[in-house]
Amino acid sequence: MTLKNKLGITDAVELARTEEKISKKKALEMFENGYLEKMESGKFSSLAQIHQYLFGEIYDFAGAVRDVNLAKGNFRFAPVMYLNAALDNIDAMPQSTYDEIIEKYVEMNIAHPFREGNGRSTRIWLDLILKKELKKCIDWSKVDKNDYLLAMERSPIKDVEIKYLLKDALTDQVDDREIYMKGIDTSYYYEGYTVYRTEELR
Repeated sequence: MTLKNKLGITDAVELARTEEKISKKKALEMFENGYLEKMESGKFSSLAQIHQYLFGEIYDFAGAVRDVNLAKGNFRFAPVMYLNAALDNIDAMPQSTYDEIIEKYVEMNIAHPFREGNGRSTRIWLDLILKKELKKCIDWSKVDKNDYLLAMERSPIKDVEIKYLLKDALTDQVDDREIYMKGIDTSYYYEGYTVYRTEELR
């Protein structure tokens, strides 16, 4: 089963490759053209803009709140009937300290507002908050995939692990193009997308 897409692709492997290529290129474009700089940090509206920019050429649902319930393994993300209320609550959460920002990120992950592409867009959104509030971002290439996925899995119950893990990878090189590109590649690697390197898609 492949997600319905604007490109008419019905093969799951082909769709994954095409999605990776197009959205990585858009992620780099978003950094280079200053699109991220214009956004209000920490709001769902800015996450929706990021998601729309990344996936708008591929999916009709890009940037739109999902209308189906989602689960990963035994974990159920926020039910559709409570999703808009959850997003309003997240918008209102404070974001002036590192701990507050990660708590907000964890809540947005639990909300999982989109049909697909949540992790990849939300990690860009997290870096945007860190940059605007603390003049920092995460060097994702320093965050081990398994450590990250386990910490995120446990974060709804206990967020100490993810706070510790990401704090270790903080950098003040917020405008460094190479750190951003490596970060996109690592973010996609977490989700199993490894065919293209962002550097090659200029």
